[in-house]
Amino acid sequence: MSFEFGLYTFGDLTRDPHSGRAMSAKQRLDEVVAAAKLAEDVGLDVFGLGEHHTLNFSVTATPVVLSAIAQYTTKIRLTSATTVLSTVDPVRLYEDFATLDLLSNGRAEIIAGRGALVFSDTYKLFGYDLADYDDLFDEKIELLLKVNENETVTWNGRFRPELVESEVGPRPLGGKLPIWIGVGRTLASAERAGRLGAGLALAQLSGDPIRLKPLVEAYRAAGKAAGFKPEQLPVSISSHGYIGRTPRQAVDEYFPYHANYFEHIMQKRNSADRPSREEFELATAPDNALAVGGPQQIIEKILLQHELIGHNRYMLQLDIGGVPYAQVANAIELLATEVIPVVRRELNKKAAIV
Repeated sequence: MSFEFGLYTFGDLTRDPHSGRAMSAKQRLDEVVAAAKLAEDVGLDVFGLGEHHTLNFSVTATPVVLSAIAQYTTKIRLTSATTVLSTVDPVRLYEDFATLDLLSNGRAEIIAGRGALVFSDTYKLFGYDLADYDDLFDEKIELLLKVNENETVTWNGRFRPELVESEVGPRPLGGKLPIWIGVGRTLASAERAGRLGAGLALAQLSGDPIRLKPLVEAYRAAGKAAGFKPEQLPVSISSHGYIGRTPRQAVDEYFPYHANYFEHIMQKRNSADRPSREEFELATAPDNALAVGGPQQIIEKILLQHELIGHNRYMLQLDIGGVPYAQVANAIELLATEVIPVVRRELNKKAAIV
């Protein structure tokens, strides 16, 4: 498997920490589409959209926004990042992404997860009980994978009406959609992804990446035991980050927006305090997940993670807390011109030695 680079976003809506101005959902969505087009133009492989269902985010209808992006792009893969599968009907989700796949000429993927508990209001919004957090996902991932494999489905479960010889369409261009399972830090979730033969999409937003190693090992062991080949078990890492021409520029430009996110979105949920500048800078260290720095620091961080777990895809969220589009565009350019060529060269050297 070749190594892929991508971007993802939730379309945050916050007031700018410098001007105090609020951004409209319309402007934010326009910028999301522009970022995706730029990502393709400079040679990135994947663009993803997460979903949060509150007024702090512009992206709630993920397949709709991805379909808009499909009309401005021709090559970049389009994925959810992550679909909260537990609060959506798997049949309708499959129909939406199969349609996206046809409109984009075979570029659609799904990353399915349970959703972060800090955003658990999604369950109430769509009429689900948070007490069923695990059971909902178990049942719905089973149905989603079954629909992906079969045009006609007979199925019975607890949380939706049964299906009896039900036809599900349209079918995607390649016959099946690539499906990944989004995992935080739960070993059982990683093992489930391997057992099901789905890709493993890891969210590594803080902490030492060494924490990912047991998850990936469990995933690959479970996949092997279930009869899947290594090339059928891709691993992706998603991180917050920002790239400047120098480490100091990156930290100075990004910190106000990173702090803005925690102050206006995360504190609202009583989940995290606004980090101090000192705490933030410590979190950008080589052995921490936050990918903020000059190109060389990002290169070293990606290569260190690859040495630990051998992942196949690296996804960055560059716009957290409302980073202005001009700065996001500069970071995308640096990723494409200064980071990606070096990482690819080093990984190719490593592969040649092996």
